[in-house]
Amino acid sequence: MISDSVAMRRAIALAARGLGTTHPNPVVGCVLLDPAGSIVGEGFHARAGGPHAEIVALAGAGERARGATAVVTLEPCNHTGRTGPCAHALVEAGVRRVVIAVDDPTRLAGGGTATLRAAGVEVVTGVLRDEAEQGNVVWLTAVRRGRPYLTWKFAATLDGRSAAADGTSKWITSAEARADVHRLRGTVDAIIAGVGTVLADDAQLTVRGDFDGEQPLRVVVDSSGRTPETAKVRDESAPTWIATAAAVGRGPDGRTDLNALMTALFDRGVRSALLEGGPTLAGAFLAAGLVDRVTGYVAPKLLGAGANALAAAGVTTIGEVIDLDLTDVTRIGPDLRLTATLRQKES
Repeated sequence: MISDSVAMRRAIALAARGLGTTHPNPVVGCVLLDPAGSIVGEGFHARAGGPHAEIVALAGAGERARGATAVVTLEPCNHTGRTGPCAHALVEAGVRRVVIAVDDPTRLAGGGTATLRAAGVEVVTGVLRDEAEQGNVVWLTAVRRGRPYLTWKFAATLDGRSAAADGTSKWITSAEARADVHRLRGTVDAIIAGVGTVLADDAQLTVRGDFDGEQPLRVVVDSSGRTPETAKVRDESAPTWIATAAAVGRGPDGRTDLNALMTALFDRGVRSALLEGGPTLAGAFLAAGLVDRVTGYVAPKLLGAGANALAAAGVTTIGEVIDLDLTDVTRIGPDLRLTATLRQKES
């Protein structure tokens, strides 16, 4: 007999299969257990507009769903969008018990628990909540804050340089690391860069390699509209938004207001974004408190001079240092990929 916690871990693993393809929806996994505790159906949400995890699991179970327990990573939705409400589908299928890891924080889709209980379904919440939250941290953070979850990606030498003294930077990291960056790009809804990066590198800002998904929105932070019409970022390979100060709003420095930019991206359905701008733009996003995660590719090379990977980030004294929690260190070819989340300041 499979326990609720074991089934939930399976549901969390299933949910992870949807990472990078469910925009702007969350990743969700579902496992159906019959009264004897055996799996009779399972599924995950693969793509926005497609069936939700519960619907996939119910389809696999068929009549065996009657009297079953549904173990779900996120509270079943309670509204009709491109698909019907999952809470109602579970009731109609005769599911007698639903085990939920995380409550849905959105006003639109929330309320599934109340619907289930009103129909006489037993509901248990909070099972492996922390594990499920971590698996869905990008979407949950975005909808709770009303802005995309932002990862700042940079590449640097061991002494923290992103370019040599003469401005050259191609290539600091290895081909393996660059391929890994494309895989990272393929998991987000938008890629953000500054106009300086576009002018210097004529970057295309697309996912290349083995990728058949939807290209992320390309966002160029360009306060005064300097992006040339001939720039690669304006080609037809992906949608592009040139975020000028006139269109988004001006911050205190007269440049594009980054807080307003993030709110506008959220309103466009962007839930995860990758910041690939230069050191100045990265510092501005960090100073504004808009970065959630850092992914750094560090090459075993030394330059001794040249541009730093990060410019001013609002830190003037050691007491204001931006603390990080290192969550992963992986060797990628000859380089290291370090992943860290920003530690919340104690109030």
